[in-house]
Amino acid sequence: MVKAGLAKKGDNYQIDRIIELDLKRRDVLRKGEALKAERNRVSGEVAKKKKAGQDADAEIKAMRKVGDDISNLDQELAAIETDLHQAMTWIPNLPHESVPVGREEDKVIVRSWGEISKSKFKTKPHWEIGSKLGIIDFEAAARISGSGFYLLKGLGSRLERALINFMLDLHIADGFVECTPPYLVNSGTMFGTGQLPKMAQDMYETADGLWLIPTAEVPVTNIYRDQMIEASALPVSMVAYSACFRREAGAAGKDTRGMIRVHQFDKVEMVKIVRPEDSYNVLEALVNQAEKVLQQLNIPYRVCLLPAGDLSFAAAKCYDIELWAAGVESWLEISSISNFEDFQARRMNCRFRDTDGKVKFAHTLNGSGVALARLIPAILENYQNSDGTVTIPEALRPYMGGAEFIK
Repeated sequence: MVKAGLAKKGDNYQIDRIIELDLKRRDVLRKGEALKAERNRVSGEVAKKKKAGQDADAEIKAMRKVGDDISNLDQELAAIETDLHQAMTWIPNLPHESVPVGREEDKVIVRSWGEISKSKFKTKPHWEIGSKLGIIDFEAAARISGSGFYLLKGLGSRLERALINFMLDLHIADGFVECTPPYLVNSGTMFGTGQLPKMAQDMYETADGLWLIPTAEVPVTNIYRDQMIEASALPVSMVAYSACFRREAGAAGKDTRGMIRVHQFDKVEMVKIVRPEDSYNVLEALVNQAEKVLQQLNIPYRVCLLPAGDLSFAAAKCYDIELWAAGVESWLEISSISNFEDFQARRMNCRFRDTDGKVKFAHTLNGSGVALARLIPAILENYQNSDGTVTIPEALRPYMGGAEFIK
């Protein structure tokens, strides 16, 4: 079953090697326990001989050899268990039975919302209109940090702040509790949500062994690491704004223009911790929650069910929401909403005590609500006017001091 599930994810995860290590571990354990039983038996005989005044030197000498053999087996066992644990940490979550087989091109478009309007003028890409309006400065960002960064200023900065506050307010009104997490976390936290060890090359590690977070999912979900949650506290619903940091090591040459693929961006993230029997209903609700953002901003989007070969390391099932960006004439992924079942909870040791008193692992979910490095380009491109201005979506105007246009 495990092999079949992992085959759908399309990688070689050394299952045969893990089975081989496990068999070897069992064999070494069996040999060690047999020798320890023999040592205990002979020790009893030695005690009896000494008590009877008989010579026990031969037995004592033999047991020294057995003791050395036991010590060697214990060392061998420790090495095998280290290798086994390391191999197990690379095994991803299994895809849910409802996830289709295939790679990125096999994703299933579940539904679409909004109409893609045809412009009567040539729509500029966001990097061009943003530069003309003086609200995005890519050259300054490159001087300060290098390629793969952007700098917002003026109404660009205010637009981003407006979007963050708008999204937080929307989610909080629907029952999410806001939190403000640290941006630096330890390796145990990164392991808990599945970023380590597989995604280490895509993350930023500091000299003292801390990691810059790739998403607020990491610290927010790990609030419940090594915690026992009472049944009455479920479901847990949290939302957080954070900056996000990613090397994008595996994305060289893809979407290098503008803000679409960058090393630092801002995002509002939703996290849910729920009972196992509720998690797939919650997944659908979480997708609808992210859709609300784009509906209120009146931006066309589509919801896609990802195939197994395109799932993340930790996800059992994932929906992507892609919005339409008129300037680049393409669909941009703006949110991934995933159910991890108990995969993260086991790595974090996040459990809950059910009403019957039994201790169980919780199910965890998260979703972008949503990412700004692609939302801002979509607004600048979809709301662009022929005179070079950009209309501010009505939902954002209260957060923009009542302004209707970016000029």
